[in-house]
Amino acid sequence: MEFFQSSIYLVLNFQTRSLKPDLSGADLLGADLNGADLSGADLTRAQLYRSNLESANLSDANLDFANLTSANLTSAKLYSADLIGVQLRDANLIDAQLRYTNLTSAQLRYTNLTGANLHGAYLNGAYLFGTNLTDAQLRDANLADAQLAQIDRTSLEVIILSGANLSGFRKINKLIAG
Repeated sequence: MEFFQSSIYLVLNFQTRSLKPDLSGADLLGADLNGADLSGADLTRAQLYRSNLESANLSDANLDFANLTSANLTSAKLYSADLIGVQLRDANLIDAQLRYTNLTSAQLRYTNLTGANLHGAYLNGAYLFGTNLTDAQLRDANLADAQLAQIDRTSLEVIILSGANLSGFRKINKLIAG
């Protein structure tokens, strides 16, 4: 196991600007990837439970069906990344850059998206339960068939929804009074 962790460490500390590392299915539970450049990486079905990805660059990365439960993605860059069916329960995405990110069918239960930029993001069929959207930017985002529940009304007062597609949008349960 120690050799595997060392190998991952070497891969992640290698200059990846021109490479697209294949970490699909990798077990990176609790990994400290603070500031890592994983742009274009394949992290499909990777296990990143409780990982620290603060300020990491995951632009154009594929994180489809990855487990990012309780992960720290504060100020992470996920421009045009694919996160289809991703698990982001209890994840921290404060000030994350998610412009044009594909979050179709993503599980965002109790996810903190305070100040996150989701301009043009695809949230089709996403499940947002107890999600904090305070100061989030959802301009031109697609929330078709998305489900919101237990959202603090005060977090909805300042989000930017201009141009957002809300067709089929479903609010389930009641919003918490703010």
